[in-house]
Amino acid sequence: MPRHARGFDTEAAFDHLARRDRKLGTWMKRIGYIEPQPTWRKPFDPVDALARAILYQQLSGKAAATIVGRVETAIGSKRLHYDTLGRVDDLALRACGVSGNKALALRDLSAREASGEIPNLRQMSVMHQDEIVAALVPVRGIGRWTVEMMLMFRLGRPDVLPIDDLGIRKGAQRVDKLEAMPTPKELLARGERWGPYRTYASQYLWRIADFVAEAKTPTKRSQD
Repeated sequence: MPRHARGFDTEAAFDHLARRDRKLGTWMKRIGYIEPQPTWRKPFDPVDALARAILYQQLSGKAAATIVGRVETAIGSKRLHYDTLGRVDDLALRACGVSGNKALALRDLSAREASGEIPNLRQMSVMHQDEIVAALVPVRGIGRWTVEMMLMFRLGRPDVLPIDDLGIRKGAQRVDKLEAMPTPKELLARGERWGPYRTYASQYLWRIADFVAEAKTPTKRSQD
């Protein structure tokens, strides 16, 4: 079974996309070369990352960081796993600012980790990205978009296209000069020519969406 490396050749991706899609290529040259993500080389703990993703949902970065810090203090660890989260009850989590729904999501994640349902980094390295999505979306509070961000920015998978992401749809609308954003189904079909580097194309589509907004508030990168 082939092992998937974390990250890919972004120079090859740039050249490939610029050749395959002239409209996108024009924007890419305007924006400039996007360097490889530094997070591809950093240590990565999938369970801890999922727990933090749950805690960060629908909050500003500052507010979420404060709550995470309180949880870390309460459990006496920087590592959010079933054994450390099990040191406190739900009342203690609520006292840290964790909502009831998020506490339930953390408990579900913990239970699934304890039962071996959450693949570790080594196991993920030999799994197809669709298998990783299928393994993680049953976790309460974890949707496909969250897993896709993990695949793109932590695991460095080269061919991920989050078709429900508003920023990517907005970027595609600008590239093709459309009156309305493409539907997820339309974006999926449009993105076929970007394979096998749809992750890299997505990074440009986000920047194109923000470029359109210029001095206005950057386009959100999720469907929240």
